[in-house]
Amino acid sequence: MKPLRYCLTYFTMLFVCSLSTKGIAQDVSRDFYVLQIYTLANELQEVLTDTYLQHGLLPALKRQQISSVGVFKWKEEVQDSILQRFVLYPISQPNTLDLIKESLEKDEELQKNHSFFLNAPYDAPPYARIETILLKAFKEMPVLQASKVEGERADRVYELRSYESPTEALFINKVHMFNEGGEVALFQRLGFNAVFYGEVLAGPRMPNLMYMTTFKDMETRDLMWKAFVASPEWQGLINDPFYDNNVSKADILLLYPTDYSDY
Repeated sequence: MKPLRYCLTYFTMLFVCSLSTKGIAQDVSRDFYVLQIYTLANELQEVLTDTYLQHGLLPALKRQQISSVGVFKWKEEVQDSILQRFVLYPISQPNTLDLIKESLEKDEELQKNHSFFLNAPYDAPPYARIETILLKAFKEMPVLQASKVEGERADRVYELRSYESPTEALFINKVHMFNEGGEVALFQRLGFNAVFYGEVLAGPRMPNLMYMTTFKDMETRDLMWKAFVASPEWQGLINDPFYDNNVSKADILLLYPTDYSDY
């Protein structure tokens, strides 16, 4: 049986979550994030999608005052069999996503110059699928921070992680681990150059959270994770029974920024 303080904290988290979903406790100070994943079937689709993203979508988003748009792809030495592009940008409110869609449809420059992508024929699509994930920033890092990691882009590591939880309650527990538990603070202390931490509000694999940290190269990444695992803060968290079993599946995606990514 867990000590009383764990039970009280657990039910406090459930109560706060319940209030939030009813609109009683709203936090409007945090960013929301859009993560779009383009899955591509061949090299031609890669060329078409990169051309559209670089010369079409990103400039169109800038015309809507959306800055810090990151575009990433798999590091080839890690995964060369999946052709994908990951597009990440912040928005102020969830309904902004619908407004962006409407604005893109009315953007004359985008529609005229990128019809090859937007109006591609059914038997020659420029991508296999597009997946859109909507996230809300953690309170311990409420806004996106474009990475300041420097060096050759191909050498950089942008590590995108997804942690799935077995239940909604255990998901809340894992988010608590990052915020009140101090996991975000530990990443900051060790210099992981986080871009964002976010709760997934809409996506295919809920309940889950996602976050991205960045490193100048793979060697630096490996050394920093060793320091993280060995730290007294992490050892305290991982051995705290209050946080037992709050992750059922973890995915680690090792990416790097395209030449046209903002960071």
